[in-house]
Amino acid sequence: MNEQKYRGIWPVMLTPFTEQKEIDWSSLERLIEWYLSAGVHGLFADCQSSEMFFLSDEESLELVRFVVKCVDGRVPVVASGHTANAFNHQREQLIKMADTGVDAVILISNRLALAGESDALALENLQRLTADVPKHVDLGIYECPFPYKRLLSEETVAWCAQSGRYTFIKDTCCSLPIITRRLELSKGSRLHLANANSQTLLASLQAGCQAYSGVMANFHPELYVWLYENWQSQPDKARRLADYLSTAALAENLDYPVCAKSFQQQIGNFSTHICRVRTSQGYSETFFPQAIESMVQLGRDIQKTLAI
Repeated sequence: MNEQKYRGIWPVMLTPFTEQKEIDWSSLERLIEWYLSAGVHGLFADCQSSEMFFLSDEESLELVRFVVKCVDGRVPVVASGHTANAFNHQREQLIKMADTGVDAVILISNRLALAGESDALALENLQRLTADVPKHVDLGIYECPFPYKRLLSEETVAWCAQSGRYTFIKDTCCSLPIITRRLELSKGSRLHLANANSQTLLASLQAGCQAYSGVMANFHPELYVWLYENWQSQPDKARRLADYLSTAALAENLDYPVCAKSFQQQIGNFSTHICRVRTSQGYSETFFPQAIESMVQLGRDIQKTLAI
């Protein structure tokens, strides 16, 4: 087993759509090549940024198969598509996703129990689903904020680590003390933590976190790749870059994922910035496009200034 597989920078992939809100396969292929040219270490397909709750089961499977085929083994690919409410439907989704060729299937923590239900119930359902997913594929879990955020209990993290099946947690707790505790619970196991939060990223890497998987890799993945690969050898530059990335990540609040798709359209990867999760009409008339351009340009200037 390659224990280095789930380390590094893992963009949460966007799903481009045509004017008719169908998947735009040509744009998706350009996006994949753009990620890979930035040096990313893996890809997270069919996640919240992919608008997975607004894709049919058939579209999710087709999307992931396309990504796996285009990537062609150049980096590992993980995917979720775990959106259903009913347990048997969830089970079906996960089993079918396991057969797409992905390296790991990612479960969604808020699918395991309703808001207000116990962590014990969530863990019980996690264990039941884990037993049903074919063992040829690795597993992960994602604290997806939609439709509500369920943070993993310490008991759940410990169980995932001890199970030997789980290799990837997309951590959205945004709390360095919680991340540090999770690293302790998973020490010596196959389980890797992928921090989604830019503000705590450098500190989490220093604490032993092994990966980043966040939305800002849809704007400047190469900067995150540099930070991950050089924070130990060039700590002063890493600190200055981390300060920028921490501030730049506030751009997520400027109508994401529309803002990310608009940026991808601007650089020639996407044909539209249309979403299913929300309307993109009127976006161009706001100050958001200019704010995103300023954020990106400042990143380019910092890249030159630091010679990275």
